[in-house]
Parts: sequence; structure tokens; C-alpha cells
Amino acid sequence: MSFIDQLGLSVPVLQAPMAGVSTPALAAAVSNAGALGAIGLGATDAAGARGMIEQVRARTERPFNVNLFVHATPQPDPQREAVWLGWFRPLFAQYGASAPAALAAPYTSFEDDPDMLAMLLALRPPVISFHFGLPTPAKVQALRSTGAILLASVTSLAEACLAEKAGMDAVIAQGVEAGGHRGVFDAEAPDDALGMFALTRILARQGRCPVVAAGGVMDGAGVAAVLELGAVAAQMGTAFVACPESGADPAYRQALLGPAAYHTRLITGISGRPARGLANRLSAWLEQENAPLPPAYPIAYAAAKALNTVARAGGEAGFGAHWAGQGAPLARAMPAAQLVSTLKAELEEARTPCG
Repeated sequence: MSFIDQLGLSVPVLQAPMAGVSTPALAAAVSNAGALGAIGLGATDAAGARGMIEQVRARTERPFNVNLFVHATPQPDPQREAVWLGWFRPLFAQYGASAPAALAAPYTSFEDDPDMLAMLLALRPPVISFHFGLPTPAKVQALRSTGAILLASVTSLAEACLAEKAGMDAVIAQGVEAGGHRGVFDAEAPDDALGMFALTRILARQGRCPVVAAGGVMDGAGVAAVLELGAVAAQMGTAFVACPESGADPAYRQALLGPAAYHTRLITGISGRPARGLANRLSAWLEQENAPLPPAYPIAYAAAKALNTVARAGGEAGFGAHWAGQGAPLARAMPAAQLVSTLKAELEEARTPCG
């Protein structure tokens, strides 16, 4: 049985599990329309994740994906964190606020969260995916025992080989043009920054797992293109941000559908790991030549999140982390089910021989 048949999809599209944006309503709408919906659990705890899974199940009987962050446990560095807070202090002062006295990681890695594992074993979601790396063999075996289909984001052939050896059912080939955080396993190692086209083709020819292509795909013609490259499906994130069911706030939506869509940046300073988003006041501040090195992910993220909260209270939305890929100018604001239907029609049109 093919990967697409296993999932029961009528459209070879996976909605990216964008933490904070991919709501249960969005995931269910996408799954009900024939693609694979997803929710990101990396930014919540086990109780919050349980609630999200239950909400998806209340809305659909079809498969859906839950995504976990498997980043290395962050090592605090008080001196580096103090310097980072000092760099942000003038921005807080602009809004009559003080920078936090200290920083703490807002998220917990799946590797450090036994409650999350226990919850997943109890609720048995149909598809589970991993970002930033792979769980231990024992965790993979435990999750596989539930019958879940397992996926992992990879950015190179070496990472894909590790995913295959770990027992993943498919790999998500994340090109450098993709929005959100790069899924590199080791954030300290050199990144070849392969584009989706090259990475997908390499993995389709030299890897052994089915390949899902991610990065810059925004319409049915793009889906058709990655299928020609040897992928079994496309994963699309930015394309779904403008859907009314997403969790994106009005400022995020306005930025995505405006001139900023033509200017994305791959920046490490927002969270401590490289991530692609729309250029705004936050990215401009962090791109200055004299900006210090950020603390470890996700400790660094605490400063940006606190600043965004303060700035928004003062009427400024330019300090949000508005993640988006290089295909952002092609974003369309329409209900998720309509978007999936449109993608299906565009795919069929793209694959119909001319004449």
C-alpha cells in the first residue's frame, strides 16, 4: 500500500503542523477535505496537547498529524542571556516597559517530557511527526506500537539516512525556502541550505523512504512539480496561514497578504535557531551587524515573545514572529476546505496533457 493510500488521502498534500497557527479547526477542515491536517504540539504541554487532539477528533474521523519538537536540551548561559537581554532593553524602553530580569525556555523538548509520551501512548494519534531531530529508539518503538505512521523533517541526505534507520515511515524534505524553523538536527553544524528541488530529488533517488517535499509550494502546479521530482506529496504551511481557521492574528495575516510577503528572512536571533519569516521591525533589529549571539533555542525566544507582548499593547505589531516561506506572495485567503479543493483542481489541471 502506498504512503498516500495508508493515509487515505484524495489530495497528496500535508498541511504543515505550525505551532501556534495550526489550530484543531484548521487541521480537521484540511483532513475532512481529503488532505492531511496537522497540529503542532511543540509549544504546549501534555495537557494542552491532549485538549488539542481531542478537539481535532471531535471535528473529524479522518487521519491527522501531531508534531513534536525534538531539540537538544538547552544549556543555560547566564552571561550570554544577560547580553541578549541588554540588546533588547532599548526596545522595551520604547514602550515604557522593562526587559525581563532573566530568560527561561518557553518550550520543553519531547525528549525531556515523559508526560507528553504517556499522553500520546494513551490517545494514539494516527500520524506523529518530529522536527529538529529524532526521539530515542525506545520512544520510537513505543510510539510505533500504537500503530501510528511516523514522519521526520530532514534537511539533508545524512539526516534522511538517520530517519530511515530510526524507523520513520516517510521523511519531509524541508528546503531552505520553507517558512518557519529549519529542521536541522544539529543547529551548531554547518547547514548546506539545500533548496527543496535539489533535496527532494536527492532523497527520491538516493534515499529509501517515501519523500514529502516542503518549501515554497503554494498551489496545485507546485504539488504537481514535486510529484514529478519523485515526492509522494507536498507539505504546505504558508499556504494555510491565511485560512480563517488558522490561529494567525490580524497583523500576521495583513503582513502575509501585503508587500512584506516578497521579503522573507532566515534569522537565528528570534528564537536561537534559524527560521524564515516576513521582514519586519524585529528582523531589522536582529540583522544589525553588531547584534550579539542569541542564547540557545528556545531560551532566546523568551525575549522576542516578551517584547512582542509589550509592543502589541502599545499598538505596534512589527515585532511578531511572522513565519512564512519564499512562496508567500502566492498566499490566498480562503477557507481551508476550499483551498484543498482548489489545490486538487489545480493539480489535475497541471497533470492533464496539453491538446
